[in-house]
Amino acid sequence: MSEQAHTVGRYLAERLKQLGVGHVFGVPGDYVLTFMDQIIDSGIALIGTCNELNAGYAADAYGRINGLGALCVTYGVGGFSALNAVAGAYAEQVPVVAISGTPELAHRRPSMLLHHSVGDLRAQLSIYEHVTVASVLLTDPDQAPAQIDAVLAACLIHKRPVMIEIPVDLVQRPCAAPGAFQPVLPASDPAALDEALDEITGLLRAAERPAILAGVELHRFGLLEDFEKLVARTGIPVATTLLGKTVISERDACAVGVYEGAMSRPEVRRVVESADALLCLGAWMSEMDLGIYTAHLDERRMVNANSGRVRIRYHSYEPVTLRDLLQGLTGRIEANSLRRSQFVPAATALKQDVLTTNADRALTVRHLFARINRLLTDDTIVIADAGDALFSSADLVMHREADFIGQAFYLSIGYSVPAALGVQLAAPGRKVISIVGDGAFQMTAQELSTIIRHRLKLTLFLLNNDGYSTERLIHEGPYNDIHGWQYHRLPDVFGGGLGLCVRTEGELEAALERAEGFEDGPVLIEVMLERSDSSDQLKRLCDEIARKSSPPLRNAE
Repeated sequence: MSEQAHTVGRYLAERLKQLGVGHVFGVPGDYVLTFMDQIIDSGIALIGTCNELNAGYAADAYGRINGLGALCVTYGVGGFSALNAVAGAYAEQVPVVAISGTPELAHRRPSMLLHHSVGDLRAQLSIYEHVTVASVLLTDPDQAPAQIDAVLAACLIHKRPVMIEIPVDLVQRPCAAPGAFQPVLPASDPAALDEALDEITGLLRAAERPAILAGVELHRFGLLEDFEKLVARTGIPVATTLLGKTVISERDACAVGVYEGAMSRPEVRRVVESADALLCLGAWMSEMDLGIYTAHLDERRMVNANSGRVRIRYHSYEPVTLRDLLQGLTGRIEANSLRRSQFVPAATALKQDVLTTNADRALTVRHLFARINRLLTDDTIVIADAGDALFSSADLVMHREADFIGQAFYLSIGYSVPAALGVQLAAPGRKVISIVGDGAFQMTAQELSTIIRHRLKLTLFLLNNDGYSTERLIHEGPYNDIHGWQYHRLPDVFGGGLGLCVRTEGELEAALERAEGFEDGPVLIEVMLERSDSSDQLKRLCDEIARKSSPPLRNAE
């Protein structure tokens, strides 16, 4: 970058780079072109996506791996297109910076109707305020640096999205240069922390069957190392929520698997629901994580610790940070001093005999995921879309922490394809597997072309069961049908990569062999499945949704 005076646009771009953002996802538009020049000049790679929604999904996944993601779009049509992705990041506590160029300040007059707007130039920021932890319209170059820093600090502290609107005529306005940047993190109240630690350690020492239910906040707030130390110190069994899958390596001797109420494996449900002291760390109690209210958890035996607050039975301590709580418990509990019941680790429970392959046998969901399980290595990251891709992935044994990504709370279908773009750029050299259903793929299929454009090597398993299988299991209707595509031919349409179609176990093996040797971009494997084929987990989930609907849906038992 030339040695020009600092400008508002340059300040924002350099701050993002300083915070570790190496890629920004977006779509150009006239209100944001000059700021995009600033992004490129800063040395950050600007990754053009096929639409703004996909830019948001990619930034979300990038943020989950990198610790911060960013997207840059034009005003109105761009910002509103990206809104759903930002809402998903807000719902699942992902730090993402959404940047929108806006009309010139000089043109912001009530009588002026400007293109891309809905007439009210306050509308975009007002709507984004509901799905961000902080938002700002920059209007004064002297105040802009402090405003930018305050918004970015909120993003990093709360691990949620923020929105920055930067008018076209402010991008090149001179401002102060960026200095040191260190957000002030929340602190625990010492007295509240001490009392909480006393009570929790007392409960754990008195328990016969203590257990831990671990959740996503351990990952979001960078606490995996502290959590690993606590688990090693206590030696008690650890289950995770689906959203928190891989906050612990699933090959750890204490890891028992994913807890989802009645959708859980029996061993996982027994460990969690029979615990006489259940330490819930960073776990969200959503209806999905609780198996559509099929969980049987006794609040009298639970400790719920989330960011800033600890709730024990029917009273709470705050402010108490998760980091301080984890470190305090590790310091107070003597190694392996707690009693614990017998349990079967996930790696043992899910270890299968040699997978038998019948070359002519039709593929099933069960066989496919058993085979994917054998593809996993220490370097693998799995991204699973909403639906059977997600619920079947619950029993994949991931080798390392934070190596599984799935929108298990917001559940926006189509997330996984642009998410694969974000993950592969955030973790170059890692082995990325993306799993998506045919209905979900049609939502964001065009982002495969961006993956091909950048020659990113990843494997995408596309489950083709001819429509919206989740909705069919809940309530059958013609709206669950979609037009069939020849998905495996799309790499040819997009000009790169490799597309394969498999129907039998033998064809899958041949496809995996070809995929392993293919180095020039992504491999899409279209897996042809019976229309009615789905995992037992998804069937149980959909039965509960149908049964609990009011009035009950017609195909509920």
